[in-house]
Amino acid sequence: MTTSTLDRPLKAPPFRHISMARRIRNNVATVVMWLSFAIALVPLGWVLITVVQRGLHAATRNGWWTKSQNGVLPEQYGGGAYHAIYGTIVQSGVAAIISIPLGIMAAIYLVEYGRGRLARVTTFMVDILAGVPSIVAALFVFALWIATFKFEQSALAVSFALVLLMLPVVVRSSEEMLKLVPDELREASYALGVPKWKTIVRIVVPTAAPGMISGMLLAVARVMGETAPVLVLVGYSRAINFNIFSGNMASLPLMIYQELSNPEPAGRARIWGAAMTLILIIALLYLGAAVINKLLTRKR
Repeated sequence: MTTSTLDRPLKAPPFRHISMARRIRNNVATVVMWLSFAIALVPLGWVLITVVQRGLHAATRNGWWTKSQNGVLPEQYGGGAYHAIYGTIVQSGVAAIISIPLGIMAAIYLVEYGRGRLARVTTFMVDILAGVPSIVAALFVFALWIATFKFEQSALAVSFALVLLMLPVVVRSSEEMLKLVPDELREASYALGVPKWKTIVRIVVPTAAPGMISGMLLAVARVMGETAPVLVLVGYSRAINFNIFSGNMASLPLMIYQELSNPEPAGRARIWGAAMTLILIIALLYLGAAVINKLLTRKR
């Protein structure tokens, strides 16, 4: 009577001794990797330390977050960056309102429906937009919106230029997240008789939502620091302007550029304070993206 192979005790494979040469190569690769990481952190840390040291006094001064520069002379210490913070948030917020829905719909089309010539053209145009410099996007909006349609320079024109810069980032990040959704989830939904559009809305998009939201917030953070659109499409105002359709409106990049022509110590203080404020806002967006991603992933 023979015993089945399932009844035989399983034997662990024999241990293979790791050669000294392989250990050396592994240790060398590990050291090189960590050394490269440390070298890459040096300029980043240097920039952050410099900006914090020189901008902390201005950014923590009373009124920096609640007052504008209206009525403050170039050589005077005082006022704040409230007008520039408002302009930065509004311009990037309007761009996000326009580009995020378009980017999500384009990503859903490319992943779920994209076949044939239209999908290839869409992918090609997204790749083109991803490589467009910010000054080219600004000049395109200026030529179309201002020179052709005769609208005046405004914060809305800046938002249109930021849309061109933000849209490919939203499309690519959303597309990659949608591709990571297992096909088994789609097939199980189809097997239950759920239509494709409802499968996308109820299953595919919620599953990919954590990564998509992170990509959207990172896209907003990317366009906040763009300088070329605000230089071309809107003028600087030392007072706050709540109208995005008309008049000059400040932003943090535009405030930095404006104060570069101010040789007074107060101007240099405002430059470093605005730079630190911009870095702080972008860091909060990155932190928010990480927190939202973690919370949504935990709920699944």
